Amino acid sequence: MPLPQIPYSLERRGDSEMLARAKAMLAQMRTRRSCRMFSAEPVSRELIETLAAVGHSAPSGANRQPWRFVAVNDPAIKHRIRMAAEEEERENYGHRFPPDWLDALEPLGTDANKEFLDIAPWLVVMFRVDWEEIDGKRFQNYYPAESIGIAAGMFLAACHQAGLATLTHTPSPMKFLREILHRPVNEKPYLVVPVGHPAKSATVPMISKKPLGDVLFWNV
Repeated sequence: MPLPQIPYSLERRGDSEMLARAKAMLAQMRTRRSCRMFSAEPVSRELIETLAAVGHSAPSGANRQPWRFVAVNDPAIKHRIRMAAEEEERENYGHRFPPDWLDALEPLGTDANKEFLDIAPWLVVMFRVDWEEIDGKRFQNYYPAESIGIAAGMFLAACHQAGLATLTHTPSPMKFLREILHRPVNEKPYLVVPVGHPAKSATVPMISKKPLGDVLFWNV
């Protein structure tokens, strides 16, 4: 049975205002960078909750909302995550990564050391939910990878808009996250996002995006 319909409320703006707002957001988002140097300065739980709520507002296949946010600020749990992540990363950098991947990472200066997992005041771990069990019956979620990708992007943008630094950390494999955080078998670790203020001495690699003309095409 179709759901009842409600009016769609969206403030109508003029063309010039829409363009100005879009350009203002573009200017701000162009300053977003992946940060690996965090301050231990506290960030409130209320702020993290609000930012997660922005991510949770994302669209999803059949409105199944196939994501979970696990926010961690317990130092002991963060340290366990760091130790497990570094163990996997040592294997990655030492054996698993092919030479081309190592060559691509070399200019960024990354390695198996992930001290930011201890230092950032919050680690927000996102889990992809491929299926759920309700009253003993399994229900498949639709487009879970696409849906959680959108939610992650909205969460990252919200963090930046609020004035917090983030990093998209994907240690592989990530099964240890489900074990450490006691998540059920239907949840697959997707992304670890350290969130906090950047360290006063924080630096980031000097990189640039491809020209827009290389990625945006019209009527082709």
